[in-house]
Amino acid sequence: MAPGSSEDEPLDLSLIDRTNVYSRAHFPVGLPTPPSERKRVGQRDLDERDKKRIKLQWPSKESRADRAEDSDSDTERTVTGYRQKACRSSIYSLRSRAMLGGLSRVSEDVHLPTRSILQSFVSSNRSDVFKCHSEHERTFINIPYACSYSNAAKRGGSPLLAVATEQGTVDILNTSKRDEWDVEPQRVTLQPHANGIFDVRWSPSDTLLATASGDHSIRITTLSSSVSAEQRTLHTLRGHEGTVKSIAWDPAHDSAVLCSGGRDGRICLWDLRAGERSAAGELAPVLSIPKAHDLEGKRARPKAPRRKVVAGVPVQGITHLLYTDTHPYGIVSSCSSDGVLNLWDVRLPSNNRRTRSKKTANQQPKPVVTSNDATTYAGSRRGRGITTLALGSGPTAALVFALGIDSRVHTYALPSLTPLSGHTSCASLRGDSDLVEDPRAFWDPRMKTTSFYVRMATSPCGRWLATGGVADGKAYLYDISAAGRARDIGRAGWGCGVELKGQTGEVGAVDWADGMLATCADDGTVRVWRPDVEVSRRCRDDPDEMRWDWAWSTDA
Repeated sequence: MAPGSSEDEPLDLSLIDRTNVYSRAHFPVGLPTPPSERKRVGQRDLDERDKKRIKLQWPSKESRADRAEDSDSDTERTVTGYRQKACRSSIYSLRSRAMLGGLSRVSEDVHLPTRSILQSFVSSNRSDVFKCHSEHERTFINIPYACSYSNAAKRGGSPLLAVATEQGTVDILNTSKRDEWDVEPQRVTLQPHANGIFDVRWSPSDTLLATASGDHSIRITTLSSSVSAEQRTLHTLRGHEGTVKSIAWDPAHDSAVLCSGGRDGRICLWDLRAGERSAAGELAPVLSIPKAHDLEGKRARPKAPRRKVVAGVPVQGITHLLYTDTHPYGIVSSCSSDGVLNLWDVRLPSNNRRTRSKKTANQQPKPVVTSNDATTYAGSRRGRGITTLALGSGPTAALVFALGIDSRVHTYALPSLTPLSGHTSCASLRGDSDLVEDPRAFWDPRMKTTSFYVRMATSPCGRWLATGGVADGKAYLYDISAAGRARDIGRAGWGCGVELKGQTGEVGAVDWADGMLATCADDGTVRVWRPDVEVSRRCRDDPDEMRWDWAWSTDA
């Protein structure tokens, strides 16, 4: 027992079991004392001191009070040569910890949340709102279905945003920050389709645009200013029997190879260099995988003797495709009926009639990896479909995020596609039997994503995620920087969203650029959000006055 303390006097819990132990501190508290102001120990004293383990002597309350009164510094508090927990997270203790345990230990111990940055997102009602103009005389609203920032915008370049609409047009907007009364930069409008466009993607070099439409086709459009508007459509790709829902460019083959998925359940691979053309000049896919997520389904067949038709298994449409960094030839696909993801190797098999053998002529392609269903949480047997996939980067590298119609964002690990959400309850982690929510899924009680038009996107830094919503013009932001670390589950605010409300109707398409976010709504507007701490503080202090000029984020 420490000298000077009675038996009934409790010990200081912050100092128990701290002998010769480097404890983990989550957040730095206060500023550390500069090294020049500390009392340094000579090298001779370090060599001649007793190397045996010395137990710390805990002072009593009276001695601690006397020492606190005589102390000249409030930030430098020492108890028998050992600093308190508030100062052990300084840069100097991190340096010592790195020397003892390596840099990996420092990166694992320290995690700085960025939720406060998400809470500072604001949008000007005058300079950050863009309208999608209708091409028809009888309609005034042109609903945006999809949007995509250029690859240069994600790296900090000029923020060019491609917005695809229900009338088959694509608007190229410059969403750079401007003053309230500045004129909107000139936009470029393309008309690649006469039907709604459900996905638009920039090529890796930002020279081509690929659009997926409800007319069962994909069109490749050049953005070169030297080409006339009538000749900007370079290729027309046809191989689907239904609406094309998703497209993705191969990052290893710039402006040459891409894949697509449609409502007919088919995945097609296209090579713009070697594709077979039809009589109308349209390209055919070099690889086609029918019923990609319905490999065991049965077709409807007549039933004797009354010749009644038995309803067959509905087609599981492809909702999203993306290329991964962990597999050089891999494509991850999702469907509309469950939370199962498939990883395909696009090198095999080949369904070209000229090259395939008789043994593989009737062979159905099989995925390399098939994941479990992450949407069957809490013992549910009914799977929910996935609307969007997003690949993590930076702190969330080797992770895939999937937005489901169960109004949750689920997490999968690459390359095995192991679901990190959907199989563990909070009760098993916190010891509370009343909590049954999924701890590894990002969700909010107000967020509803029950429509396949609602999309999701991750930020270029890999720390943030944005989703749309089906009602009230709301979008949601999440801090996903610790999505792969189980030790951060259960901390305050984990998984809760930050709400953005500045539009009306359903917020469907969303996408990130460097330092900004774009959201598209059914009111025919595209709104750009940016972090601004000063404006956000003013909006919270005087909401009645600021709501005329600004929209800001709130805790959902």
